[in-house]
Amino acid sequence: MKQILPLRSIGKSELMITPIGLGCWQFSKQQNMAGKFWPKLEDDLIEKMVRISLEGGINWFDTAELYGNGASERALAESLSDIGKKPGEIIVATKWWPMFRTASNILKTIDQRIEALAPYPIDLYQVHQPWGFSNEKTEMEAMAELVKEHKIRYVGVSNFSAKQMRSAWEALQKHGIQLVSNQVRYNLLDRKIESNGILQTAKELGITIIAYSPLAQGLVTGKFHDNPELLKNIGMRKHSSPFKPAGLEKSRPLVKTVQELAIKYGVTSSQIALNWLISFHGETVVAIPGATKESHAKENAGAMTFSLTAEDLSLLDKKSALFR
Repeated sequence: MKQILPLRSIGKSELMITPIGLGCWQFSKQQNMAGKFWPKLEDDLIEKMVRISLEGGINWFDTAELYGNGASERALAESLSDIGKKPGEIIVATKWWPMFRTASNILKTIDQRIEALAPYPIDLYQVHQPWGFSNEKTEMEAMAELVKEHKIRYVGVSNFSAKQMRSAWEALQKHGIQLVSNQVRYNLLDRKIESNGILQTAKELGITIIAYSPLAQGLVTGKFHDNPELLKNIGMRKHSSPFKPAGLEKSRPLVKTVQELAIKYGVTSSQIALNWLISFHGETVVAIPGATKESHAKENAGAMTFSLTAEDLSLLDKKSALFR
């Protein structure tokens, strides 16, 4: 399948990315508590999924220090190197973990991040959560220093509120540096950023929204609605309200529409959901679905090979309005 959706800039930067990137949390090798969320993936499978993503047109990858304490970063770099990708041919985003740390730790640990991702430079460095012992202004001062030292190219944040995002943007502006992205949970079954000011502020300031969990952990595809037996194998997720019987019934009308559109376009339900995310708000939103199977990686890239009509984008908007 041929990619037809064009590259777009991430925020006010020179980084030109595909509307879909590959989220790499699942490359954590179960190395820490965050890594235990996923099964351990072998190196050859990781490389295959990275290769399939690249062949499908995807040109950027999002990882983090937290993902296996660097295991995901190292696995990504090793795969890209084995495939033969040279530094500068792809775009790499990673994140600093702030819990129980101050902003000074951003400067102290950057060489570890650089080493884990070597030889690939850090194109986008993000504060993973607004949970640090320092505030966002102090953290952005440290990030600005890294940009000036050419240790990172651009600065982003993750899970920041509209107020925190604006504060971070203002702090960087004093250095003539742009805040280019805010990575947040966003999907057809979780549209809170449209009502809490995050999306509006991002559009106002020219900040890209990077949508993680873009398939609502598989819920939006309808596989759990069609086969409730699958709920037995999803760990703690089955205890969260969207996966309980009442939650499944609430999302069923939307899921049915997604499935009907998948048939209409000759694609999968996940591709419909992803295409809506990266299209409905123009170029403001990009998405980083993960992948634990080769088929997932192929599906992700395939979401860029067609365009939903304005009528169908509007239909999905209306059907999912109660999840704002």
